[in-house]
Amino acid sequence: MAETTHTEFSPNTAPEGEVTDLGDLDEKARLGAPSGAAASASIDGFTEEGERLSAQNTGSEQFGLKEHSHGNAPVIPEASRGERRRSFDLADYPTLTGLEEDWRFTPLKRLRGLHTDALTGTAPSVVVTGAGNVTVETVGRDDARLGTAATPEDRVSAAAWNAFTEATVITIPKETVADGEVTVSVTGSAMEAAAQQILINAEAFSKAVVVLDHSGSATLAQNVEIIVGDGAELTVVSVQEWNDDAVHVSSQQAKVGRDARYKHVVVSLGGDLVRLTPSSIFTATGAEVEMYGLYFADAGQHLEQRLLVDHAVPNCTSRVTYKGALQGQDAHTVWVGDVLIRKAAEGTDTYETNRNLILTDGARSDSVPNLEIETGLIEGAGHASATGRFDDEHLFYLMARGIPEKAARRLVVRGFLNEVIQQIKVPALEERLSESVERELAAGNL
Repeated sequence: MAETTHTEFSPNTAPEGEVTDLGDLDEKARLGAPSGAAASASIDGFTEEGERLSAQNTGSEQFGLKEHSHGNAPVIPEASRGERRRSFDLADYPTLTGLEEDWRFTPLKRLRGLHTDALTGTAPSVVVTGAGNVTVETVGRDDARLGTAATPEDRVSAAAWNAFTEATVITIPKETVADGEVTVSVTGSAMEAAAQQILINAEAFSKAVVVLDHSGSATLAQNVEIIVGDGAELTVVSVQEWNDDAVHVSSQQAKVGRDARYKHVVVSLGGDLVRLTPSSIFTATGAEVEMYGLYFADAGQHLEQRLLVDHAVPNCTSRVTYKGALQGQDAHTVWVGDVLIRKAAEGTDTYETNRNLILTDGARSDSVPNLEIETGLIEGAGHASATGRFDDEHLFYLMARGIPEKAARRLVVRGFLNEVIQQIKVPALEERLSESVERELAAGNL
């Protein structure tokens, strides 16, 4: 596959700093923002089906435009990813139209009311198994710990926050190494629009692997808060193997502490529409983040990933690798990768990449890497994106050695996706997901 986007920067390092309040991040994001008014553009012929935006925005704001915080100018564009609104109040988010940048690829009509209706349905059941030295609690929405790690950034997330009644809290105590992976089985059995809240708290110098395993049928708006304490090592794996009728919109936000190590892995295989928005926010220096993703879309499936890595403090490192495969008519995947290097984040080292393999005609992949840099004093930054079909040379090489074309194609896809599966480091889950990929390939008759 040919590279379609690639940029790199290689300046110098600089001193340390720390941000302890996400409110500070919002304020710093405004530094250097444009001060003039900007008018939005209207694109003819687009509808709320996601791929074609509506001709006009009937809400109070367009393209994320908002009132300027300084002066009398009526609106300015949210030019920085760090300027996106964060609020627990649903009223702060206008009704979605499909015109918004964050939703322009999402077919709103297939959200089954998650963006318009009250989320009063029965949420999927949550069963936590695994490590005996990890604390698991079911708490009410008045628990003071909830909302400390994440603030909703979109309308569906805010609706979920305001609708849930109970939350699952998983705590890895300070200086504890979990005695095995923690599996959080989220099983849906109802189709009414519902909300769910989960908090994962890895306290200082703890170490654990937590697997969020989604299955069954559901229409779910979900918030997952993740706290990675100072010096902690946490891996969170989110597996979406829903039934074909499921709709799942999930915000998975992590706050990463000083010298912490955080790995987030997404595997999306099932469901009618699955939209995940993982984010990693550095709050102190010396931390490292790895974010991996694997998705395999079949005919008619919509799988969307919109991630954010927020370098808000100096001397942190991040790596992002997402890979997808598509087959069948109207299979659609979306990957939007935002990396924000704020003015204070000197010494940052970051790179993100997305690769998509289109296996049949009729499939579509949208890939949008975004890199925003507010300081030149960094170690390095870059991004890359590529979408294409099978490499004829790879197939020829395998077939020239006696491997039939069908088997050669499967070998190429397995090798392409296996890089992500190997990052999970849970042998039983890796084997299960490899078998799931085999079933996807068999369903496509590849």
